[in-house]
Amino acid sequence: MSGNGDRVTDGAPPRVLIVNPNSTEAVTRGIDDAVAPLRFAGAPRIECATLAEGPPGIETQEQADSVVAPLCALVRREEARTAAFVIACFGDPGLHAARGATRRPVFGIAQCAYLHALAIGERFGVIAIVEASVPRHRRYVRQLGLAAHFGASVPIGVGVTGLGGDDVAARMTAVGERLRDEHACDVVILGCAGMARYRAGLEAALGVPVVDPCQAAAARALTALCIDGGFRGRTNSTV
Repeated sequence: MSGNGDRVTDGAPPRVLIVNPNSTEAVTRGIDDAVAPLRFAGAPRIECATLAEGPPGIETQEQADSVVAPLCALVRREEARTAAFVIACFGDPGLHAARGATRRPVFGIAQCAYLHALAIGERFGVIAIVEASVPRHRRYVRQLGLAAHFGASVPIGVGVTGLGGDDVAARMTAVGERLRDEHACDVVILGCAGMARYRAGLEAALGVPVVDPCQAAAARALTALCIDGGFRGRTNSTV
């Protein structure tokens, strides 16, 4: 645990720092756009950062494991001026290690997305990026004890750096339809932070709720500061 104290003392509103653990700046910009509706007067401010040491995309367990040490180092560096952290990679790499590295709350976007899905539906499915991501999704759902609510994780066959392609929306819609129709999912979760730009269009096409995990995690971070952390508009209390 770091010893930087219990309060953010720079005089600014408490900061939620969303960290993209891959090094693709386009993903970070998409996350920033996705959480824009959660920025409003009097609330904690939300900032986004890119982990420069990360790979261009996190698609395998090896890549997920590779970001744990630099992610924890970033959390320690930023703790003194940050009230809450969000790890913005689906699969929540380094979540528990980061929680051990700071006295601030740390939220993983996958865990938050699953919890949000359960609040608005009974059975969720995940639109994955590539096949290599699917085992991690299945394993994490089991670890969280949510297997009874899990329909499937189905990949679109496009990696993180290819999510701006012309056919990505069509691929995501096709996978979303499979989750809805073949796996009886009444909530669909975007299985990558880089998919945020497609949420609204996908929800309209599928006719079921579509959860952006970065929005879900940022919202929970705000709740932690405004309610659990006793937010008063200037500093956060013990977190």
